[in-house]
Amino acid sequence: MRVLGVDPGLTRCGVGVVEGVAGRPLKMAGVGVVRTAADAELGERLVAIERGIEQWLDEYEPEFVAVERVFSQHNVRTVMGTAQASAVAMLCAARRGLPVALHTPSEVKAAVTGSGRADKDQVGAMVTRLLRLDAPPKPADAADALALAICHIWRAPALNRLQQAHAAARAPRIPVRKVTR
Repeated sequence: MRVLGVDPGLTRCGVGVVEGVAGRPLKMAGVGVVRTAADAELGERLVAIERGIEQWLDEYEPEFVAVERVFSQHNVRTVMGTAQASAVAMLCAARRGLPVALHTPSEVKAAVTGSGRADKDQVGAMVTRLLRLDAPPKPADAADALALAICHIWRAPALNRLQQAHAAARAPRIPVRKVTR
């Protein structure tokens, strides 16, 4: 499984690609940041993020895209920018028919470090260890993108089973009549 993780942001949008399956060693295929100028117009920034994500999708051809779920913050302006960058990532994936998974920050931290309250340094250290890297990816947005991809690889099998069970439970039941002769 190849997953593009996206840590959305208007100034720095972290991107990272991880390959592997749950229970096996994982491999980093690429990591980086799509940057935009803070003084650029919003529309220009969103187009720059779109172009950057499209380049990553072209180059790495992931099977899934994992995006950090936007959560409520005290600063509405920050959360709006994050939500807009998140929507661009989801749109790019949807255009290509790629499944998108949203993971909360605490879900990602818990998957990678064992604690949903881990700090950025702990996430970076565990990403470094899990992917057998020489040093933590910088900036933290890049490490967070890899953590998102790792989280998705590890959680996807369980999520798929839950979705299948939910779909089966909602499927209409057709009564079967016994025919006797």
